[in-house]
Amino acid sequence: MKKIIVEDIKLKNKNTTNELINQLNKSGGFTAKKVANGLDIIEKMVKEKNCIKFLSFPACICSTGTRGLIKDLLKYKLIDIIITTSGTLDHDLARIWENYYHGSFIVDDIKLHKNGINRLGNIFIPNKCYGEILEEKIYPIIHDLYKIKKRWSTKDLIWEVGKNLEKEKKCKESIIYWSWKNKIPIFIPGITDGAFGSHLWMFYQDHKDFTIDILSDEQDISDIIFNAKKSGALILGGGISKHHTIWWNQFKGGLDYAVYISTAVEFDGSLSGARTREAISWGKIKEKANIETIDGDITVFLPLMISALFERLDIQIKN
Repeated sequence: MKKIIVEDIKLKNKNTTNELINQLNKSGGFTAKKVANGLDIIEKMVKEKNCIKFLSFPACICSTGTRGLIKDLLKYKLIDIIITTSGTLDHDLARIWENYYHGSFIVDDIKLHKNGINRLGNIFIPNKCYGEILEEKIYPIIHDLYKIKKRWSTKDLIWEVGKNLEKEKKCKESIIYWSWKNKIPIFIPGITDGAFGSHLWMFYQDHKDFTIDILSDEQDISDIIFNAKKSGALILGGGISKHHTIWWNQFKGGLDYAVYISTAVEFDGSLSGARTREAISWGKIKEKANIETIDGDITVFLPLMISALFERLDIQIKN
């Protein structure tokens, strides 16, 4: 085995994020080495012209500033397809109209409940900034959608909502808006598992001909997969969005690139904790794919990696 010397990290007065991550490759470390390798894989994936690039993530990170990174990946067209959960719509829309607040993990949750404050980790979300504002704003949007047509896939529904956001002052902060603007599909296989989905169901009570066509979404994903020469995925967290991404990619022989970032453990057999190597056994990732599993908090690692990626690609940020 080739001997590679562990080098100390050497800070300069003005280190860039990319320079720091490049040093992680030389310094070793534990998860640090995985972060550096994961970034290299993402860079290769993004530069691969004939590669369809997937991004999957759970809704929770959209309650934090990490939402801004996902928005930028869409804005600068570094991703081709998003697969996520219904709560992403909830948080993305709610934060257009109201604010979320810094909180704490250690707090009296009974007291929060009595004061109408929902806790998502250490993020505080008052009822008026979530349930109330979503109820006020979403129902009229659904009513307008119903006037256009009565059968919607989640992809088309999200694009139409994004189009309607154009008049909002904070529209350019929205994931949904940039999905529509750049025609990057967002698929939500579990659309009813969230506030937006619940409002769809409530509207359905008085409009039984209103339909969310999940199978139309599956057909769209199928068409994309079977026409793809190569595919890659940045998979954040786990759950249905992770599984849907790797599930569909098995039908083209598996992902060519895959980077996971997760805090979940694998010893309980969970999909969320499963490493990239497990997906190889299912044919969901190719045997010779470029892969990395990074153990850690998405809200820590993703900002470092995307910042460095933008430096490597020389993307000029326009706010």
